[in-house]
Amino acid sequence: MDIQHIASPEAGKDYPSNWNDFLDWFSSEDACSAYLERLRWPNGFVCRNCGVADEPYRSSRSRLMCRSWAYQGTVIAGTIFDKTRTPLRVWLAGAWYVTNQKQGVNALGLQRVLGLGSYQTAWTMLHRFRQAMVRPGRERLKGLVEVDETYVAITDRQAPTTTKKRKSNTDKVLVAIAVEMIEPKGFGRIRLQRIPDDSAASVIPFIQNCVEPDSVLHTDGSAAYRTLKELGYDHQRTVMLGAEQPAHVSMAGVHRVAALLQRWMLGTHHGAVQPTHLDAYLNEFVFRFNRRTSSSRGLLFYRLLQQAMQTAPYTYSDIIESSPKLPDKV
Repeated sequence: MDIQHIASPEAGKDYPSNWNDFLDWFSSEDACSAYLERLRWPNGFVCRNCGVADEPYRSSRSRLMCRSWAYQGTVIAGTIFDKTRTPLRVWLAGAWYVTNQKQGVNALGLQRVLGLGSYQTAWTMLHRFRQAMVRPGRERLKGLVEVDETYVAITDRQAPTTTKKRKSNTDKVLVAIAVEMIEPKGFGRIRLQRIPDDSAASVIPFIQNCVEPDSVLHTDGSAAYRTLKELGYDHQRTVMLGAEQPAHVSMAGVHRVAALLQRWMLGTHHGAVQPTHLDAYLNEFVFRFNRRTSSSRGLLFYRLLQQAMQTAPYTYSDIIESSPKLPDKV
């Protein structure tokens, strides 16, 4: 699905400026559907089957029909909202609340605010939004980039059974971190990814996926990074053992991000994150960190929905079935 982005969206024109504007803009299901249609097809309807751009036939059931292919569908077909039974007004209110809470929100908080009937609905909604927070084809990091790994402590609170009480298991999961460094001071964008171990087989693919070649990579003295120069990177190594400066000074970017990540996990989610779903939470943290300087929370709402309209369907079953295996405990 190819969506043309508006270069500079304007508050009050492309997205609501505040909560009062939100209520005015999205007072009905039809208004929500029309807004999502503009996000999906800013230059007019394009059939997802034949690719013909033409004004569709609109049936009484709010369905869109391609006049060339006779394909019928809705504006949310093929997106993360596909086949949802939750009203679009609730979805958009959820997106507004999620993006307007600077530190994020957990499923219980979203359930209470939106008045949802079940925790599972709120939990699934958040995971769908997290899936949409990764923009397809996003640019890789470049310039001076610090790379390291950190262990994130999370608690898997298993539900009680008829014979056993609720049980909590704390796991340490290894996460790779890449941080753009802005000279002389400051951080740019980041990337995070859970990895099974700190070997070259794990960290090198992570670097190649998220950092442009010819970038300057600053790492510690681990042997896992020794092939970076052969792969086209300018590699700077800092051996930590016996160094004059402590690690949090010589590699301030990755250590700062690691501390913020752990604090966010403990603060917003109380450390209670199922290990198999950690990648989704990492996506949300990256989305928020990379947009931390945005002066408009409404723009974050706009970007999230814009990306949601080009994200494939992601159901509760998908979330459960696609959960990656948990690496060995440390």
